Formats: sequence, C-alpha cells, structure tokens
Amino acid sequence: MASVYLDSSSDGENNENTEDLSYGNLTSLPEFLFERAREIRALRLNQNEINILPRTIKLFSSLITLDLSNNNLSYLSDEIVQLRHLRTFIAKNNHIKSVTIPKDFGRMTSLEVLNLSGNEIKVFPQQITELFRLRYLYLGGNSIVEVPNRIKNLKRLEVLYLGGNCLTDIPAEVGDLCSLTSLTLCDNQLQSLPPTLINLRHLQSLSLHSNNLSTLPQEIVSLNLVELSLRNNPLVVKFVQDMVDTPPTLLELSARIVKIEKVQYREGDLPLDLMNYLQSACRCVNPKCKGVYFSSRVEHVKFVDFCGKYRLPLLQYLCSQKCCDSPVMYPNTSESDTEDEDAARARLRRVLLG
Repeated sequence: MASVYLDSSSDGENNENTEDLSYGNLTSLPEFLFERAREIRALRLNQNEINILPRTIKLFSSLITLDLSNNNLSYLSDEIVQLRHLRTFIAKNNHIKSVTIPKDFGRMTSLEVLNLSGNEIKVFPQQITELFRLRYLYLGGNSIVEVPNRIKNLKRLEVLYLGGNCLTDIPAEVGDLCSLTSLTLCDNQLQSLPPTLINLRHLQSLSLHSNNLSTLPQEIVSLNLVELSLRNNPLVVKFVQDMVDTPPTLLELSARIVKIEKVQYREGDLPLDLMNYLQSACRCVNPKCKGVYFSSRVEHVKFVDFCGKYRLPLLQYLCSQKCCDSPVMYPNTSESDTEDEDAARARLRRVLLG
C-alpha cells in the first residue's frame, strides 16, 4: 500500500506541540493530555487499546494530525468534526463501520489525508465525497461493494486506494478525478474498467492485479503510466495457459516444404487447393527461423517491457514449439522503425483487449 509520510515540520509542528503516545497500552486518553490540549498540534495514539474516541477530543482544537491506527476503535464521536484545523486523520486497522462514522464528517473540510483502511466498512461513506480538499484517500482492506458517483467531487484527490474490497466495477466518474496520480484497485472482483480512465492524464500508477479482468479498454494504452500491475487476472492467465500447438495437416506440411525449400512451380504443376493455400503463408516471427505457418501455428506469450515502463503479455505466432526459446521479440523486416513500432502496438492492443 502506498503511504503518506507525515513530516511534522510541514505543518508547523515541533517537538513541543507533538504528543507521541504510541505503543503505550492505553485504553483511553490520559488525563495529563488535557492540561495542554489546545497547544497540541500532532497527537499520535497508534498501537494502543483505545476502543472509543471520546467526546473530549473536541478540546484539542489546534490538532493538525491525529493518528489512531491499530487500536480497537469501533466508534468515532460526533465531536471529531469540531477539529476545524485537522489535515491528517489516520484510523486504519480498527473496527470502524460505515454507520459509526459521524453523519457530519463531511464538515471536516480541512482534511487532506484520510486513512480508514483495514476496518469493517461495507458502504462507501457518502460524507467523504464532501471533503473537497482531500488529496489522499485510503479505504483498502474493507468490504466496500460500490463506489458512489459522487466520488467525482474529490477534484484534488491525488491518491485513491481501494484495494482489498469487494468491488465488481467502478463508476465512470472516477475519470473526473483529474489530479489523480495513483489508483489502486487490486484484490477486488472487477470485471471491467470504464474507458473514462483515459481522462486521468496525470496517472502514473495503476494497480489492477488479482481481479477478474479479461479485457481492458483500449484507452488505457494512451495513459502515461510508470507502473501497471495486471498479474492474477484472466487477461494474463488465459494467454499463458491457452498455447495452441495443433499438429499440421498434410496440406500444411506440403505447403511448408514448398515455401521453405523454395520449390519452383507453375500453374497446373500443383493441386488447386495447394496453390490457393500457399497464398496464405505467414513467416515465423522468430528471425532466426526460416519456417512458415498457415492454419496450424503455435500461440506463444512473452512478457515484454512496453516503452521501458511495465511488463505486458504479447501474443506471438510461431511455426513450431521449438521457436519459443528465442529471446528475440520482433521479426526483422525491411520496413521502417516507425512501422515496426505501430505493428507492435497493434499486437499489444489485441492482447490487452483479449
């Protein structure tokens, strides 16, 4: 999971106004904290045994950062919305449910970082879509089944983490998140993606592994991605498993001999069906092989670097199984480099689109 590292200096914090009580075996907020509650700007209570965020949290009116991760929290008091200056709220790995998030949570308009991963959220909290300053949103490791269309309201969102949920699709409105640089949708049940992803011009990282994707929208090829994860999807698996090596027919064997041995012939020298069949010859993509194929061919998949950024499955057609060991990816032709690149991209699209 991508992480946001909190730099206390960036929020004007220092050691004097930061209180770190992590790993303290606390079950509640200690009394001494309240003596200087209004001075504290960063409060770290992670890795404790706190089960309720008390109403007295409103006394910490200067808080900018609040970390309650890895506790036993199941309930957030309504008073949390009174923390008008809070920019970072982390409450991952607790027992928070959708119904225990305050209805007025959307009033926390100063929030820029929200991490509620690893909780028991089943319904995407609509209140979150009202946090228009939000830049980082982590909701991974929950049981969310649907993302609301109102996600489009989060125009400043740069990181959206929804991995490890129960999503079967995502709304087209995700394409409206024009500031997004990282989108994580791994470990869900996605069967398709909206073509509106092409609008995410700043997207650099797209994590899709461990889903049910058998196709991708053609538009995804146009994204300026640096990282793309596709493993454990039917899209990849079917090309690895469905390698075809059908024994050639006598007609094909005859045609291959004619082509490979460069047998000279004239009209009438060969049966008509063989003459016609010879016109459909295709050269093996292995440049070290002089073989040809017709209707019988070997389907082979190579995982290749695409534009030097990420690895994608590329489907090749070979004349025989023995050609699979060749490290060369593309045939040598007399055509220009531009034409070679266009051909490679065309084949890539066929693989991506299944």
